[in-house]
Amino acid sequence: METVLLVTVVVVALGFDFTNGFHDTANAVATSVSTRALSPRVAVLVAALANFAGVFVTTAVAATVGKGIVDTSLVTEQTLLAALAGAIVWNLITWRRGLPSSSSHALIGGLVGAALVQSGTQGVQWHGLVHKVLIPGLIAPVVAFGAAYLLLLALLWAFKWITPGAGNRGFRLGQLASGTFVAFTHGANDAQKTMGIIALALFTNGSISHFYVPNWVKLTAGLAIAAGTYIGGWRIMRTLGQRVFDMEPASGFAAQATAGATIYLATGAGYPLSTTHVISGGVMGSGATKRLSAVRWGVAGNIAFAWALTIPAAAGVAAALYWPFQAIF
Repeated sequence: METVLLVTVVVVALGFDFTNGFHDTANAVATSVSTRALSPRVAVLVAALANFAGVFVTTAVAATVGKGIVDTSLVTEQTLLAALAGAIVWNLITWRRGLPSSSSHALIGGLVGAALVQSGTQGVQWHGLVHKVLIPGLIAPVVAFGAAYLLLLALLWAFKWITPGAGNRGFRLGQLASGTFVAFTHGANDAQKTMGIIALALFTNGSISHFYVPNWVKLTAGLAIAAGTYIGGWRIMRTLGQRVFDMEPASGFAAQATAGATIYLATGAGYPLSTTHVISGGVMGSGATKRLSAVRWGVAGNIAFAWALTIPAAAGVAAALYWPFQAIF
């Protein structure tokens, strides 16, 4: 039964990774598609390949998710299974409604909810949750907003002598690089969360003597998120690409470049950041350079509501699923 449970956790974790890919495809490609820098088919293929490449950058985020959120001495494989199921259910709900919520926070919420039911408050490492997840999660979108705002102003000033047609063509080419960079950092940050869960399951099961991420885990997690990305999340893409702000090539480039840089720095620090939060902040920062009214703040408010709801909602679903999984396994 232990082997069956471990295999089930690994398969469900890869399933979550897959939903993460199609849920968050919009983060990498929405602005490129909406500005016509890339066709949807080409944009999704590039994003999938870049997602896969990003998996092999570092394992700092995997270590945070696997060791820094729940107590590894108390957690069980049933806890991890309930956490994953709760995150997947919430991902599917928000995807169906076209809300760009955070897959990362859904997984964190699932871990917290399942650990609370299984071990009580001592099962959660609250310091890690606050300092590695919540505080960076609040700061990162603000950083992306401000950076995108300043970068776009600088670009518009530096290239004010270029005709609009030539400028748009140039920034569309720039989006080939910036969009690929966002997809690369998305793979580097988001796929690691699944890697951390699988590594924790292997450690809890006794399959590995200490916590680390085996190469086969990196490979399968990369393939799963790349496959999900290729299938695409077109509902959420429309929200980010058009409903928040009508993107132009220059604003799309600024949003992607600053979001990618923010995610890359956070990944190196081991912060399991929400790429959805960050790229949304970049999009809104770019829009604000035109005028504040250019950003559809009502849609942005709906996104913020989804962010705030994700951790407790996913925690609630995972908590409800813990006892059924405990009974089955």
